Amino acid sequence: MAATLSVNLNAVAMLRNRRDLPWPSVTGLGRIALQAGAQGLTVHPRPDQRHIRFSDLPEIRALIDDEFPHAEFNIEGYPTDDFIALVEKTQPEQVTLVPDDPAQATSDHGWNFHASRELLAPVVKRLKRGGMRVSLFCDPDASAEDLAVARELGADRVEIYTGPYGGCHDDSSKAAKHLKDIEKVGVAARSLGLGVNAGHDLTVDNLPALVRALPDLAEVSIGHGLTADALVHGMAGTVERFLKALGGAQVK
Repeated sequence: MAATLSVNLNAVAMLRNRRDLPWPSVTGLGRIALQAGAQGLTVHPRPDQRHIRFSDLPEIRALIDDEFPHAEFNIEGYPTDDFIALVEKTQPEQVTLVPDDPAQATSDHGWNFHASRELLAPVVKRLKRGGMRVSLFCDPDASAEDLAVARELGADRVEIYTGPYGGCHDDSSKAAKHLKDIEKVGVAARSLGLGVNAGHDLTVDNLPALVRALPDLAEVSIGHGLTADALVHGMAGTVERFLKALGGAQVK
């Protein structure tokens, strides 16, 4: 079964926020993505609301509940008290916890699970008690020991940070090396009973090799590359292209 595609709407929101105007519509483009076959929507509401705004969350929740009840809402973020309250109010199907400093431009590393155990353990427990699946952002070279801690913390999944792999778009030999590391992490995670997600700098060009390396991949969350593609192919056409790539096909 092919991995599911969750469309990250942050880049759409960032473009909207350049003006005090309601377009491009975050929910409108989310609707187009889901109509085209995407299985979920992802957002990362940062404290400064520089892209997704807190007010977007109930609108996206309502869009999924009212029109696409089989789709999933995934909210990413650093587990501050405010973030936890936000997701408990919104009730996404999945919460992806990332170790980002609020000032970071984007997620660029996974958790140090050993060092963050005391922070993460009560948060994971609380979110799971609230009925939400929990995924923890994971480095692409994480060890089996690291992943074992993630499992002990109660995580349902890990999301492998694929930035180094995606960054090798012009160097196939380096990309192959990073892909081997990702494959090792995926195998180790699955052996521990963890589901495997992936995200960051994924494109229609590098997705087929990724899904071959991770045949049990559960979900990819894609924003920047997908939004860039949508400027050329439109949101519906782009979602179709990414779904084809997730099925293992090369896309021209």
